Amino acid sequence: MVVLSVPAEVTVILLDIEGTTTPIAFVKDILFPYIEDHVKEYLQTHWEEEECQQDVSLLRKQAEEDAHLDGAVPIPAASGDGEDDRERMIQAVVDNVCWQMSLDRKTTALKQLQGHMWRAAFKAGLMKAEYVAPPGTPALPQPPEQIRFPLYSLSSVHCMILHFLHHFPFFCVQLFDGHFDTKIGHKVESESYRKIASSIGCSTSNILFLTDVTVEASAAEAADVHVAVVVRPGNAGLTDDEKTYYRLITSFGELCLPASP
Repeated sequence: MVVLSVPAEVTVILLDIEGTTTPIAFVKDILFPYIEDHVKEYLQTHWEEEECQQDVSLLRKQAEEDAHLDGAVPIPAASGDGEDDRERMIQAVVDNVCWQMSLDRKTTALKQLQGHMWRAAFKAGLMKAEYVAPPGTPALPQPPEQIRFPLYSLSSVHCMILHFLHHFPFFCVQLFDGHFDTKIGHKVESESYRKIASSIGCSTSNILFLTDVTVEASAAEAADVHVAVVVRPGNAGLTDDEKTYYRLITSFGELCLPASP
């Protein structure tokens, strides 16, 4: 049943991942625990690689900025003590990552390491993504050519791409035109949506943002972005006022897309 007619001016449907294209339970029960269970092993295996060292440097910089916070975990620089020094730094990174995750933090440094770990897990076949049917599948007819579907998530761009390349049919992957993460800004900041519109080359009023988080919907709306809140099992509940104020959908099939010109 179609319950939301997409405004004719919309040429971009910006998709969240967690709770919108991917069940929130997969994120909470599979993705996040994987990090906590395997971060030490991952660091020990990849420590000498440039990408891993870049991740550690970014986390160390974040730790320095967090020094004033209660319980903050510092990450020491190398002291030249060989293997003992290496293990000391690895344990500090593990403790810092677990501390940040315990607070549900969304720092770019944390998300970058997580993304690289999930990418490695997807490639190795250790993890298989769960998802809901995107546009272009039998659950929703192929959209008009003028509609683009970029992704916007707290996860790193690398993880987003791997998530869909490994588990969506090829023609569906082609629909996802652009990938944005916290490097462009946080989803609760209106300026992030202005930057995305500028990057895509459209007006914010040409974008419809689908999310399961009302504070993100509010930030996008403040930037003149159209919004709809996705209601799925496992997503956070909505207040009566939120249910009344926001346009709600439970599946992509409830979108009525504008016809091709």
